[in-house]
Amino acid sequence: MSPILVRPVREQLEHDRVIRLLQVRLKRRHDVVMNIGEEQTVPVRIGQVQIFPDLVLTSTERGHKLMGTVEVETAESVNHLEAMAQWAHLGRARAPFHLYVPAGSVDIARRLAAENQVNVAEIWSYHTIGDQTRFTMVHRAAVSEPRRAPTPKAARPAANGSRTAAPRRTKPTSRKGSSSRSKAPARKTSSRTQKRK
Repeated sequence: MSPILVRPVREQLEHDRVIRLLQVRLKRRHDVVMNIGEEQTVPVRIGQVQIFPDLVLTSTERGHKLMGTVEVETAESVNHLEAMAQWAHLGRARAPFHLYVPAGSVDIARRLAAENQVNVAEIWSYHTIGDQTRFTMVHRAAVSEPRRAPTPKAARPAANGSRTAAPRRTKPTSRKGSSSRSKAPARKTSSRTQKRK
C-alpha cells in the first residue's frame, strides 16, 4: 500500500477520477485493471516487493503479458517518500512505468525521479478545466532510439557492395573485343600468304 495512507477527501476524489479517465483512454490498446483505494486486485511483483500500481496494463493476447504500469499522484503525494516507496520499484520493472502528476508538480516530480534514479518511461501532467481533464506529456525516455540506429547502417554496406559488383560484369565484354582483334591479324596473314603464291 502507498505510504500516503490518507489523502484529503477532495484530492482522493480527483485521484480516483483521473484513474478512471485513464482506464478508458488506455483501454484502446491494452487490457487495463485498476487498483483504487481498498480494491487492490492486481499486484505487480518486482523482486521480493509486491506493489499495487493505480493501473496495470497487460497485452490483449492470451498470455496477458505486462505492458506497463501507471501511477497517478496528487499534489499531496508528489514527495520523497512516495518516490522511494513506489516509483523506484515500478521503475525497476521490465514493463515501462508511466507517471501522472498535477501540472503544478511537474518540476518536483522530475527532480524526485532523478534523485531516486527512477526509470520513468513517460511523465504526464494533468489539469482540470471545468468538467474536462487534459493530459500533456512532459517527459519521454529515449530508450528505443539507439536500438533502431544500427539496422540502417548495416543495410548500407550491402547496397554499396552490390554497386561494386556491376562493373565486374562488364569485364567479359572487353575480352570478346580482344579476341576479335586477335582473329583479325590472322586473316591478314592468310591473305599475304595467298598473294605470295
